[in-house]
Amino acid sequence: MKKQLLLFAFSALALTSCEDDDIQGYELDMMKGDWKISKREVVSGKDDKTVFNTTVPVGCEAKNNTYFSTDYSTSYTAYTGTGADCQVAAVSEGTYEYSTETKDLIIKYKNDSPRKYRIVVLTSSEMRIKQMYDNIDQNGDLIPDAEYVTYKR
Repeated sequence: MKKQLLLFAFSALALTSCEDDDIQGYELDMMKGDWKISKREVVSGKDDKTVFNTTVPVGCEAKNNTYFSTDYSTSYTAYTGTGADCQVAAVSEGTYEYSTETKDLIIKYKNDSPRKYRIVVLTSSEMRIKQMYDNIDQNGDLIPDAEYVTYKR
């Protein structure tokens, strides 16, 4: 009987020792590094599926990148120029918060207000986020539509 009780206690301890910290660390590790926008999509707020508009960055804009660190710091680097002559136009630095439970990502650059997103896809090579602020109706159905941004490494 004691052996069964001891086995039960160790089993319960093993099952409860997998904390959210492990998940948080794993997902932060997947987020860390440089990300470039591969496309932006405006999606219907009514069904969250119908795509109204897709844009793909071209030229120097394709070099823009967002960097995430595991210490909750972030930066955004924007490029301008023509052809192959691209120069850094601006660098914004700040911090971010991330919740593994809700998948909410809040980015706060210096001298800017916090901006909330929801991560809908996160792998080591792709991240897709949904903008959760300032969404407007773009197709006239009186329901705010959402912008999704897909990043690639």
